[in-house]
Amino acid sequence: MSADELALLSNAEIDIEGRMPWSSNATFLITVTGGDRTTRAIYKPTRGERPLWDFAPGLHRRELAAYRLSEALGLGLVPPTVIRDGPLGEGSVQWFVDVDHRQHFFTMYEERPELHDALRAVALFDVLANNTDRKSGHVLVGDDGHVGGSDHGLCLAPELKLRTESWVFGGDTVPEPLPAARPRVDA
Repeated sequence: MSADELALLSNAEIDIEGRMPWSSNATFLITVTGGDRTTRAIYKPTRGERPLWDFAPGLHRRELAAYRLSEALGLGLVPPTVIRDGPLGEGSVQWFVDVDHRQHFFTMYEERPELHDALRAVALFDVLANNTDRKSGHVLVGDDGHVGGSDHGLCLAPELKLRTESWVFGGDTVPEPLPAARPRVDA
């Protein structure tokens, strides 16, 4: 993701297209427009967050932290995410990824062995992020073939609460390409 694209998410005008169905918190499909650039994104305002007994308020901050962790590890699994003020107050704004919603973790695992290493990367990320809410439908394959994840507001719990559909890889050795995805240090 380029700095220009992150700037678009951070600064462009937001128009709400509609609420995303089946979301437990307020989640909106939006259009962001800045200059001659327009793209779709997902907006999760803090104001629409349902309180949880075991997480402090601030799903939007954990969405951003998950993006930053994915980028620091070089995994590129979480769509670019920023925190900004929007029509319903502060929240996360995340790049929208076009996907085939018939594909999810289990269809990819069972029908697409060529994606197993990418799914292992998701499993590794889930362990490192202490993801407590990885559902099959939160693992997506974009129209470009890239495997990633969505809905990371319940990551980074202070206690171990790992809940992931990726347990199918439990006990596997981390494959050789993944150790290369270590945190990078920018000079």
